[in-house]
Amino acid sequence: MADPKEDPFLDDVEEIEASLDEMMEAEGIAEPEVSEVDALKAERDELKDRLLRVLADSENMRKRGERDRREAEQYGGSRLARDLLPVYDNLRRALDIVNDDQKAVAGGVIDGVELTLRELLNVFTKHGMTPIVPQAGDKFDPQQHQAMFEAPVPGTKSGEIIEVMAEGFMLHDRLLRPAQVGVSSMPAS
Repeated sequence: MADPKEDPFLDDVEEIEASLDEMMEAEGIAEPEVSEVDALKAERDELKDRLLRVLADSENMRKRGERDRREAEQYGGSRLARDLLPVYDNLRRALDIVNDDQKAVAGGVIDGVELTLRELLNVFTKHGMTPIVPQAGDKFDPQQHQAMFEAPVPGTKSGEIIEVMAEGFMLHDRLLRPAQVGVSSMPAS
């Protein structure tokens, strides 16, 4: 094998490097040091990382803002809806106590109350409110019902609804008011 110091090709490379150094020196171009290149690469990587984080943060803010807007649209009127529930309850109670004699005497007024209650329910439905209407014998569900009392009633099982005092309401997928019920506490036989 030939001695690398005698290789003519290496002489050419050394001449080219020397002439390149002379040209860069003549043009005022300094050869960048390796540490400077590494520092620039590190700075570039850091800036890229920061940019990606800012982009991710802005996307998360956009999504959060959209979710907040949707929730405000759906649930913004929940206080008003909750305040209207006693009106619904009073109209319902008024119709529940009407007997045939009263209907004969004040039929127009009672029809007006029925129409008002029906219209109120239509408005509730239009705005995403749905009634929770449990029946006697249904199983008590603490997610939708509020136990107002417990009583041992023969012929019932423990945890069954025995009386409904007020209907509950959902606003879209959230509980606005639980149905108020009485629950059987009959011990198991």
